[in-house]
Amino acid sequence: MSDKFSTEVRSRIMSRIKGRNTKPELKVRSFLHRAGLRFRLHKKGLPGKPDIVLPKYKTVIFVQGCFWHQHPGCKHSGIPLSNISYWKPKLNRTIERDKKNQEKLSHSGWHVTVLWECEITEGSLLKLVEEVKRADEETAE
Repeated sequence: MSDKFSTEVRSRIMSRIKGRNTKPELKVRSFLHRAGLRFRLHKKGLPGKPDIVLPKYKTVIFVQGCFWHQHPGCKHSGIPLSNISYWKPKLNRTIERDKKNQEKLSHSGWHVTVLWECEITEGSLLKLVEEVKRADEETAE
């Protein structure tokens, strides 16, 4: 099946997709800041340049889009029917890259948290803040 958009239109659509400062990421950052947690953004020296880095808590947070990172079981994570030979390998490479980066971070002593776009709620963010603070208390003991 071919793409329903022309190459020029598809290119324009894809060029508008942001990799940083997305709405889900801004929502998480705002919540963390209101909870009194201070963080760094997209730290270059760390594998995968995590979206949010909480150095004090040795914690990194990846805010991942369900489609781009293929959230297992999510209705938003399907592979497009047009140009499957392009999309399937591309999305599989993203999954593998994410896995490798998260393993490297874990082996380096970082607590890795993945927040999926479809699961960002007030409750999930409260739970995240509690986990970060609890991990800090356990480290201090």
